[in-house]
Amino acid sequence: MIKIISGGQTGADRAALDAAIERGIPHGGWLPKGRITEDGPLGRDYCLQELDSCRYRDRTEKNVKESDGTLIVSYGPLTGGSALTEALAVRYNRPCLHLNMEYFSLDDAVAAVEQWLKRTVVKTLNVAGPRASSDERIYETVRKIILSINREG
Repeated sequence: MIKIISGGQTGADRAALDAAIERGIPHGGWLPKGRITEDGPLGRDYCLQELDSCRYRDRTEKNVKESDGTLIVSYGPLTGGSALTEALAVRYNRPCLHLNMEYFSLDDAVAAVEQWLKRTVVKTLNVAGPRASSDERIYETVRKIILSINREG
């Protein structure tokens, strides 16, 4: 993995970006016009590019298409934008790994991601999952996963 991208939303997206910054891994991605997120415009310290569209769907599609693979982390089945992310990965024939953390310990999740990254040779990783208002656990879980995976994975 050389770069981590996401849509900058609170929760899983922001956790991936924060962990990338913390680890010194290049980050980026696309977000809606106005840099909109549920807690206001995303700060300029995040190296994401704005789309001309305000639609979250357009942002999700662009991030899936511009990555080599997508990691989706959730507690429970995928819903909303996370389910859309998975559907778009299938549509564009991009590798996608969904980790339902109800069935994984943190260590097992990290091992699963590392194995998947090696098997699929993902250089640009799109990270997705619920926003913070949908699941208060997701930020810390995704952050710990990204901080723990082997960079060469």
